[in-house]
Amino acid sequence: MFQNILGNDKIKNLLQESVNNNKVSHSYLFVGKSGIGKKMIAKEFAKAILCLGDNKYCDNCKSCLEFDGQNNPDFFIVESDGNTIKIDQIRNMQKGVQEKPIISRSKVYIIDNADFMTKEAQNALLKTLEEPPEFVTIILIGENENEFLTTIKSRCMIIHFNSISDSDMEKYLQENYNMNVTSNMLDVFQGSIGKAIELKDKQEEYLIIEQAIENIEKEDLIDLIKKLDILYTSKDEIFDMLDYINIILLKKSKENVKYTDCIKIVENTKRRIDQNANYDMSIDNMLFNIWEEVV
Repeated sequence: MFQNILGNDKIKNLLQESVNNNKVSHSYLFVGKSGIGKKMIAKEFAKAILCLGDNKYCDNCKSCLEFDGQNNPDFFIVESDGNTIKIDQIRNMQKGVQEKPIISRSKVYIIDNADFMTKEAQNALLKTLEEPPEFVTIILIGENENEFLTTIKSRCMIIHFNSISDSDMEKYLQENYNMNVTSNMLDVFQGSIGKAIELKDKQEEYLIIEQAIENIEKEDLIDLIKKLDILYTSKDEIFDMLDYINIILLKKSKENVKYTDCIKIVENTKRRIDQNANYDMSIDNMLFNIWEEVV
């Protein structure tokens, strides 16, 4: 249980013990930034709750096998419909909550991105949280605890997840994806293994950006533009790339204050692109203004 999930060991031990001691709560709220394993841990926890074996995570019983095949009829995930989780989705869930388990002794509902629930949906959920059937466990997963009604939070065991440490992240990425990451990349990931995995195919491009910006004061302007051609062809990822440039510039600003103004130039470029200014011209102006500032 939880063997292949990185970080948050105290939380994993807590959940493991609750299953082993038959002290699973009826409702949980998992809170923490995106990409740190909340949903993966919630699913492993659900599998253990539903397991029919004596060791609570046997991997061989009907429940475990159907869970692994994504066919366990006693496990449900509610996800956002567009930008929100609507009251009708919660009402549909509530109809099933009252029905007894089919193959397990329990039923588990995960509401992913539960902080996307509308206030009406949260109020509808309250009744179930107040009087849940004894065989049901509900796990809410969210990033922003402030988006939940106080009444929702008061009826859940709130568990705060931590970001993954840089050392654990670095080791995991090297062993599992053969990624050698820089300190600037770790700053971009911000403890989110999910974000790191999303960007793994862009590692080479980020290295090109890093090397060019790190040595910008030594670059000829034309050469700089050629080296950073990736900025012109990456419209879909441009905001992430500009954030990465600013992470590098922020570190350089601690050594030389002139890089502080460069950060402002990048932020202004982000605003211009967001306002649909000419894309290539915005990148041109940014690189020219940064180069002029530091050379």
